[in-house]
Amino acid sequence: MELRHLDAFLAVAEELHFGRAAEKLHVAQSPLSQTVRALERELGTDLFIRTTRSVQLTDAGTALMEPVRMIRAQLNVIHSVARSSKTGEIGSVRIGFGGASGYQALSRLARSIADAHPGVELVLRPQLYSGEVIDALADGSIDMGIVGLPAPPHLATVTVSEETLILAVPAGHRLVGASEVDATDLRHERFVFYPAEHGSVVRETTLALCADADFAPTIAHEAPDPYSLLAMVGAGVGIAVVVASTQQLRMDGVHYLPLAGPTRVLRIAMAWNPANPSPALAVAVDVLRTSVEEHRSQVVARDRG
Repeated sequence: MELRHLDAFLAVAEELHFGRAAEKLHVAQSPLSQTVRALERELGTDLFIRTTRSVQLTDAGTALMEPVRMIRAQLNVIHSVARSSKTGEIGSVRIGFGGASGYQALSRLARSIADAHPGVELVLRPQLYSGEVIDALADGSIDMGIVGLPAPPHLATVTVSEETLILAVPAGHRLVGASEVDATDLRHERFVFYPAEHGSVVRETTLALCADADFAPTIAHEAPDPYSLLAMVGAGVGIAVVVASTQQLRMDGVHYLPLAGPTRVLRIAMAWNPANPSPALAVAVDVLRTSVEEHRSQVVARDRG
């Protein structure tokens, strides 16, 4: 039994006329009749009562209609899934991210994907920082990820934010209330850092900031994510240099202070391997570009207002 047999049966059963059924299927009437006869022989029963004036379903034909419709509906679903998968309308995109900037960019992307392409699933890999993301993109364990710029030249990127550095200190710290803090004032402080193995650009920039002030920071604790890092600061374990968007992560007992001196800007981007053939990734990239442009336009409009 082939699909053409079922299509032929269903067309005749719905039209109860071989001529109209043939037109519906865009075939000649004689081959259609032969196809139906072949199905009847295979099933060992007549499906239609044929006269010169009419075509009627037999009991067997009537009983067969619903199962055939169900089969045809399931086949339509299969075709639809295959087409959607090919165009990226369904599928999954694995995303590595870490830090406050990563959370914000991912939030915007997730909302946009959910609205425009609900068949695309974002599989999230948190606590992956710039160096780890680059490694994961290289071995194919993720499809996209948040990195600090510049990124390796073989990766494609879209800048999602430009961050300045600020200082997070615990409540009651001697610097609370200062209009700004010079890095030289931090020489004897204890710091909370992201782990070295994460390849965090914030960690690297903090080390450079301390080196420019002629001291090596004392690292009291290492935290795997911004929430843990702020919790350590709030508990008085140490201070931390963080990106400005971290202020949106509410944490009791943490105060934020501006840093003195030249503004250090970190450009944060979403990166992916352009050689990755995933249709779902292509969809996510398109949505990302649109989302970033819309966000920038909103920021400009807000600043002008």
